[in-house]
Amino acid sequence: MKCFSHLCTYWTMSDKFIKYTGLVPKIKALIDKEIGLVGNLANTSAAIKEEFGFLWVGFYLVEGNELLLGPFQGPVACTRIARGRGVCGKSWEMDKALVVDNVHEFADHIPCSDKANSEIVLPVHDQDSNVKLVMDIDSVDLAAFDDTDVQYLGEIVKEIESLL
Repeated sequence: MKCFSHLCTYWTMSDKFIKYTGLVPKIKALIDKEIGLVGNLANTSAAIKEEFGFLWVGFYLVEGNELLLGPFQGPVACTRIARGRGVCGKSWEMDKALVVDNVHEFADHIPCSDKANSEIVLPVHDQDSNVKLVMDIDSVDLAAFDDTDVQYLGEIVKEIESLL
């Protein structure tokens, strides 16, 4: 069976859509029943990793001028990241979601795991619109993330923001 790239992309996006449409309500229900931030970040990380099997899913919390490692699922990670450094620090500094198809081509990438090939990072804001943490997800696959991920992970971020 041959795979035509536009059809493969369609099916991948469709599978991803189906997974997110089940995952987002699950996370909303988890967060709705628990007000504790750490527990919610831990369960959110676990739910996303379990659903998609990404290499690393977690959060970095803003502490002064650094991001401090928070709840996560996956291999050992960097403990502190300076503002503007790597994908996480750059997302925080720019205050926008970043999708990196190939982390090895990203200037100033911080290689916490040599297995990571692509990454998505979304800032999480408090009620005053200050970035208080970032959601970080790494994949072993190149170009694993797209607008579908930005949209649905953005919905999950909105739920977490309701706790801040």
